[in-house]
Amino acid sequence: MYGEVGNKLVQHAKRAQTLANLPPYQTELVRSVVREVRELNREVNNLLEPFSGSFNPSSEPATACALLVNHLSMRRNKRCLLAYHRVRTEKLEELCWSGVDIISNDQNVDLSGQNGAIGNAEGSKSSLSPEEEEYVRLYGDLLAAYKGQWTDIDLTGSLEPPTDLFIDVRVLKDAGEIQTEYGYVYGLSALSMRACSSLFHRAINLTKNSQFYVRQGDVERLIQQGYLQKLS
Repeated sequence: MYGEVGNKLVQHAKRAQTLANLPPYQTELVRSVVREVRELNREVNNLLEPFSGSFNPSSEPATACALLVNHLSMRRNKRCLLAYHRVRTEKLEELCWSGVDIISNDQNVDLSGQNGAIGNAEGSKSSLSPEEEEYVRLYGDLLAAYKGQWTDIDLTGSLEPPTDLFIDVRVLKDAGEIQTEYGYVYGLSALSMRACSSLFHRAINLTKNSQFYVRQGDVERLIQQGYLQKLS
């Protein structure tokens, strides 16, 4: 039945809106919808061909009804395609603004062969279409140029004011040494987590599963990028 494949795309788009990250691109479904639109267009051309441009709907109601159904089916499929890609585009832009390196994360998941936030469920293909990858690159360049106009303001930072100046965090991925905006490399072991006086006097590596008590503004970007997890 016409429109069933397009409806599946809409369901995928609706599910993507509830997820924190982007699911794999439905290449086969998109191709199926495009093929259906082309088949419907061929049917319309075949129906109109005998009339040589002089078709009168009132004299051929059956043909007019078939043309209307085909036209509405094509229009619905196109709207489903536009809605699906619009949702994915908005999600990609949201990830870019949050500081996530989408393409690098996608490639890392592909190499590991594991399901991930941005990885394809098959583990062997990118979750982004080639057009989406190009869009992410160009949008990232545009965003970087835009943010470069205000170097003293983090436009991608959270709009919610912090409730605490210092927070407890757990390292989810190795991040190496980090340096604050004031020029200090710092870190605290789990045993000296509350020793704020030594905060700016130790250079350490952020290793996986370690915990620290740090200034929220210094690690906010690392939290957004998935290196650190804020502990309640």
